Amino acid sequence: MTPRTMSGIYLTRHGGPDAQEWREDIPVPQPGVGQVLVKVLAAGVNNTDINTRIGWYSSDVTTATEDVGEDEEIEAGGWGGALQFPRIQGGDICGEVVAIGDDTTGVSIGDRVTSQINIPRPTPDNPFAYVALGSEIDGAFAQFCLLDMSEIFDVSTSPLSNAEVAAIPCGFGTAWNMLVRAGVAEGQEVLITGASGVVGLAGVQLATFLGARVTGTASDSKAQQVLDAGALQVLPRGVDLGRDHYDAVIDVVAGDTWPALILALRPGGHYATSGAIAGPVVQADLRDIYLRDITIHGASFMSRDVFEGLVKLMNDGRIRPTIARTYPLKEIWQAQDDFQSKKEAGKLILLPWEDA
Repeated sequence: MTPRTMSGIYLTRHGGPDAQEWREDIPVPQPGVGQVLVKVLAAGVNNTDINTRIGWYSSDVTTATEDVGEDEEIEAGGWGGALQFPRIQGGDICGEVVAIGDDTTGVSIGDRVTSQINIPRPTPDNPFAYVALGSEIDGAFAQFCLLDMSEIFDVSTSPLSNAEVAAIPCGFGTAWNMLVRAGVAEGQEVLITGASGVVGLAGVQLATFLGARVTGTASDSKAQQVLDAGALQVLPRGVDLGRDHYDAVIDVVAGDTWPALILALRPGGHYATSGAIAGPVVQADLRDIYLRDITIHGASFMSRDVFEGLVKLMNDGRIRPTIARTYPLKEIWQAQDDFQSKKEAGKLILLPWEDA
């Protein structure tokens, strides 16, 4: 039996931290046909949830994440446009199946599961259609989360802890998707920007696993953590990257450095992006792209097959995220503030209050 109501965080509008409200009377969703109810065991803190909260995905916003005013009036700031409020955010999840709807097969009560943050729901008109957990549908910042049977992945056999599983979907999923899109392979030279961040550290670990030779960009104070993740060298931010050196650039920074990233690629190289924390509007010289046959990949849609490859690495114990700190869910405000301070190299995790 599940309770009728639950505790969690409601996002009531786009805005600053005060747009989030702790509630103890949220109705517990009931699984319908092909759905499962998951008890949340751990949820990750990530830049995507903060971007959604402040409305950064709106085309009206042209600044870096940290420069968005908390009082700006933004209407369509979700991944897919306008959000329905209140919304339960939380795109990183580890949970336990506690209830199953009708006609649901292949899943059992007690299974430990996770989900993609960018859940593919292709249509005949748009094969790249998806919804984002915690944006278009309710996510993990509550005691329970409703998911479709076809959109969960069993991690019951993984040696990773609940917190480590919850650290995977957004950070490692984003990095893995970019590496797959860019075709990163053994022996290639790969540059990863923002390498001390959650996505960057995941990218370093995964690219090294694929056999690539990894260079990361990071501040001097966090360089050692990037090296420990597998990078062969770490370059300070703003350094001259040279020309025609890398087979692939994996980027979540963008901003003023973007033209240099393109020039750092070898002719025929691949640039993949899933973020732009330094600013989404960049200056490009198209001659540096088409005359050198550079391929640019926007990497937000991720097929189930791609994420399944990552889940296999989780279940085999081949990857392990760095957990910097854990918090009770009720302390989400402090957790997100610490995340934005960028003092920690590693993932911040929200746990149920009884476990934190």
